[in-house]
Amino acid sequence: MNLSSNGVSIPFTPELFAPLRPSADLLAPDVDPAAPRERLHADGYLYLPGLLDRAEVLRLRGRYFSLFPPGLLAPGSTPEDGVFSGRVPEGVPEYGVAGHPAYAFVRSAAFDAFVSDPVLASLASRLLAAPVRMLPRRILRHFHRGTRRASRAHVDFDYMDEGSPQVVTFWIPVGDCPPRTGALVYLEGSHRLPPEEYAPLRDITDRPADRRQICHDLELTAKTLGRRWLWADFAAGDVMVHLPRIIHASLDTTTDAMRLSVDARFVRSGDTPDSRWLRPWSADDGA
Repeated sequence: MNLSSNGVSIPFTPELFAPLRPSADLLAPDVDPAAPRERLHADGYLYLPGLLDRAEVLRLRGRYFSLFPPGLLAPGSTPEDGVFSGRVPEGVPEYGVAGHPAYAFVRSAAFDAFVSDPVLASLASRLLAAPVRMLPRRILRHFHRGTRRASRAHVDFDYMDEGSPQVVTFWIPVGDCPPRTGALVYLEGSHRLPPEEYAPLRDITDRPADRRQICHDLELTAKTLGRRWLWADFAAGDVMVHLPRIIHASLDTTTDAMRLSVDARFVRSGDTPDSRWLRPWSADDGA
């Protein structure tokens, strides 16, 4: 399997990659309620296959891709398939800004109903051991083959460090998302690393002016820190939960199927969140 991130290849070898550990079994009624929280802090993440209803996830995928003018989807495919035709129709604004379908979609009733699924808030409350609220800045990410653009290695807290560190991120693939479709990968045990250990990597990046990003070269990151990237063949209905200090990144989308995903973040109701996350997301909001 050939993988890359931001156009930089990374060999899919046992030296660099290992599977994520599933944790859906910890949500069973007969399991200690503290077990998911303990696993989250031990691993830095929870991989929860099948947490959401697959049909509902695919329905959301179809609603989003239905908003585009003709030409984005491959002939004979459906919006739920989300298969890229190879070209973006003329007149579609830059991704995620006012006028682009993603901008309107994160402000829609359908999107709000999806992310307001009680299953998500209930789990967040269990993990944070307190009543919670979802931050209004909920991000929709859409990638297609040919862009050679992905999330660089980073930790979430560097993007929301003006508020409480007691936050959990829910990453929801809106459609099947194996590695080649642009899945997230997590650097094994990296939530326990002191920031000064990976700080030198911030000088080896394709965006040197943005010190929030660690590195765009995932092979270099793994070898420098002596850790593997953890991966899974994500399917619609799966959910990833992660701590704000685990290093993660995404791979390039090289499949015909487009990558669509949602980032939703929860904080304790009584905590003060980063104020930049209290308004709806826009790709040009600078947060």
